[in-house]
Amino acid sequence: MDKMTILWVDDEIDLLKPHMIFLRERGYDVDTTNNGHEALEILKKKDFDIVFLDEQMPGLSGIETLMKIKSDFPHLPVVMITKTEEETIMEDAIGSNISDYLIKPVNPNQILLSLKKTLENKKLVSEKTTHQYQQEFRSIGMEISNKLNYEEWTEIYKKLIYWELKLEKSNDEGMNQILMMQKNEANEVFTKFIEQNYLNWINGKSSNKPVQSHTLIKDKIFPLLNDNRPLFVILVDNLRYDQWKMLQPILEEYFRVESDEIYYSILPTTTQYARNSIFAGLLPTEIEKKYPKLWVDEDEEGTKNNNESEFLGELLKRYGRDIKYSYYKVLNQTFGRKLVESMPNLMVNKLNFIVYNFVDMLSHARTEMEIIRELANDEKAYRSLTVSWFQHSPLLDIFRFLAEKDVNVIVTTDHGSIRVNNPVKVLGDKNTNTNLRYKTGRALKYEHNEVFEIKNPEDAFLPRINVSSNYIFCRNDDFFAYPNNYNYYVNYYKNTFQHGGISMEEIMIPFAVMKRK
Repeated sequence: MDKMTILWVDDEIDLLKPHMIFLRERGYDVDTTNNGHEALEILKKKDFDIVFLDEQMPGLSGIETLMKIKSDFPHLPVVMITKTEEETIMEDAIGSNISDYLIKPVNPNQILLSLKKTLENKKLVSEKTTHQYQQEFRSIGMEISNKLNYEEWTEIYKKLIYWELKLEKSNDEGMNQILMMQKNEANEVFTKFIEQNYLNWINGKSSNKPVQSHTLIKDKIFPLLNDNRPLFVILVDNLRYDQWKMLQPILEEYFRVESDEIYYSILPTTTQYARNSIFAGLLPTEIEKKYPKLWVDEDEEGTKNNNESEFLGELLKRYGRDIKYSYYKVLNQTFGRKLVESMPNLMVNKLNFIVYNFVDMLSHARTEMEIIRELANDEKAYRSLTVSWFQHSPLLDIFRFLAEKDVNVIVTTDHGSIRVNNPVKVLGDKNTNTNLRYKTGRALKYEHNEVFEIKNPEDAFLPRINVSSNYIFCRNDDFFAYPNNYNYYVNYYKNTFQHGGISMEEIMIPFAVMKRK
């Protein structure tokens, strides 16, 4: 490993020879100069890992030198050394992005500590994170093997996401791979848990069941309407829990997150089923029977979720909630900007629903567009792309507006998505739906042990396309592929983000309540 290089700039550099000897004995390569002008010239000729900079120097002062260093070498760590503790000088230095500051006289151990803190902090944090996960790995593994209820699965998933986000900041690829293996194992067990319990939940045969799509508004949103404040529900389509955890620190600059919960999407985990169920407060066949003109079947032309506003109005009437409400769906940046301008007008409403479709568009675009495939080629990149978009989106402007008002804000979604890797063969007729994570039709051919079957759709409150149709769902990171042109199909869709099936990522999704600080 190459020696770490230090440039030490001090007009009394000759008095610091003992410090130089101390550092060189510990393997550091130290260059010195007694003025800011020469320091800048040296930096142009040689690469350094860190600069120690005296604040009080004749000619070009330490602060002036710092500003020039940061202008030319913005990512180079600088430690300011000063004789004074005067607050304005500290503010100037800290405002110029110093990595650390020390008060003279400094002793060698202070210097060593500053070096380790500045240069080795990431390494030390990474090592500590790795060690902590190694300790918890066994505990999580034992929990997964137990007979868990839905609440315990929620906690397992939260833990796995916590460690995934922590470990991605380290460069320990080995530990990241171990975590992915554990997450994959958890998903395999979770899919069995869903298969064993799902039908009991939605048929009311289990008292210990999660909040699901069709009960979300009644169970989680209606109680907040009892508060005097207006309520804004921001539903970001296809927002996974890990993506929410990446957005949360940004929003916490403006809000206090009062609750960070998870609820369960119904099957199929798609907009047509899950989101319509949210707004109607009903399961799919219940919507189909009660509002036949508003439900659009799989084999019908047109968008499947154009009637969410009507469903919401009917739901409010059904529960006697005679309130002013609004519903907006944002499909593009232009409408998003218009909505930002209209936000003051929404303050008179008791309930405001805003559906933001970006993440859904991103996941589909990642499949269809080569450039997005390159930008979001793994989980970490997918999260990063979501954050990058959010920071420059009208949606963040909407949140900023709400942070200035005395309102309650909910952030939630309708389903998540999973990066698929494992193809499962299926054969269907021309009327079979196109989704890669679930299929419905009358002539489906597949290996029964490779899918979760619902032979009688009515058991799962799912519409029948025809008398003999059934539903099959992919588990974990599987995706359906047709035998015709199989290799092309597999190569095209492998490592893309899909939804509709059974996985922790698709089913266990965020529901967060926030208030202004």
